Amino acid sequence: MPRLTADAVCLIGVLEGEGCGPEVISACLRVMDALEAVGLCKFQTRRGGPIGLAAEQQHGTAFTAEVMEFCRDVFANGGALLHGAGGGRFVYDLRRHFDLFCKICPVRVCEELGNAGRLKPEHLAGVDIVIVRENCAGVYQGRWSEGVASKGGRTAEHSFSYSEQEVRRIVEVAVRISQRRRGELTVVVKEGGVPAITKLWRDCALDIAAAAGIKARMMNVDYAAYGLLQHARQFDVVVAPNLFGDVLVDISGVLLGSRALGYSGNFSSGTAAVYQTNHGAAYDLGGQGKANPAGQIFSLAMLLRESFGLLDAAEVIERAVRAIWRQGWRTAELEEPGCRLAGTREMGELVADAVMAIAHETGIGVTGNSHADADDLHETSPHERAG
Repeated sequence: MPRLTADAVCLIGVLEGEGCGPEVISACLRVMDALEAVGLCKFQTRRGGPIGLAAEQQHGTAFTAEVMEFCRDVFANGGALLHGAGGGRFVYDLRRHFDLFCKICPVRVCEELGNAGRLKPEHLAGVDIVIVRENCAGVYQGRWSEGVASKGGRTAEHSFSYSEQEVRRIVEVAVRISQRRRGELTVVVKEGGVPAITKLWRDCALDIAAAAGIKARMMNVDYAAYGLLQHARQFDVVVAPNLFGDVLVDISGVLLGSRALGYSGNFSSGTAAVYQTNHGAAYDLGGQGKANPAGQIFSLAMLLRESFGLLDAAEVIERAVRAIWRQGWRTAELEEPGCRLAGTREMGELVADAVMAIAHETGIGVTGNSHADADDLHETSPHERAG
């Protein structure tokens, strides 16, 4: 992980996405303005073209050659990509093209949200999980076809696979994260449902974990889903194939209080990195100013920490979001008695104002002081993990 100074210019490629994407990205950009205003960061922002279903309607593909070249140029010049939600095959094709095989999804419950979620606060206290999801093989990168059966009626076929190299490299990432944490790893499989793939994952995981001194256990995906909601604190680092990981990350949104609070980074074995929320485009919310931008803002903090080593800036962003929640501000899906409601744009403004206030109160950025330390990071450098 590079450790940039606040004077260094961070290149960020921005894809606004569709649905609620442009609104939550706009809130993120407002936070970036605040970081620059207090001297925590300097940004060079480049904007790419349409993605997802909007691109498919215009150009016949969710991931156009123009956007592909845009991403390539950002990565080649040492930048990172921040994108809003895009539908269709966009995220899968983006990950495959740049071999972004490793998706890191932190699941940290914020006590500042109080009773806003569906689960009791005492049930959630101390929940801090990292879900490591494989991105470039398995079900989502398989092969499919449609046809007609000999006796009539439509048929659909889908085949997929994992190689040992694909499994080992993602498990190695998860094991390295486990070494920085509790030394425990949960490997999510489905014993009877996909026995051959489960055996490959089990053999690779147990071998790598044992060599690293990590305690690994296998868990079927259905029981893991139940366990996340019933007793989340049993989990520390979880590694899973793409379909299972996708389902578990969505379920973890219940722990956080809202699917809108989830975020992630997608990493190659080189320097390419893409940061996003874990929710979809929410087309029904697009243009209404109701979407919660917190997940997208947290993804910006992850980007600054992991791709540029700007620990202070990331810390200030996260503190700012929590400060706004402590003041009782909520977006509509987190409404609770006595709260103050804010729309997407207003929430972005509130967080931006809090960023500036915290920077001035603490002297972070404004005076050039550094308050964060690499040892305090939740994860290690993604490119250390993936490389």
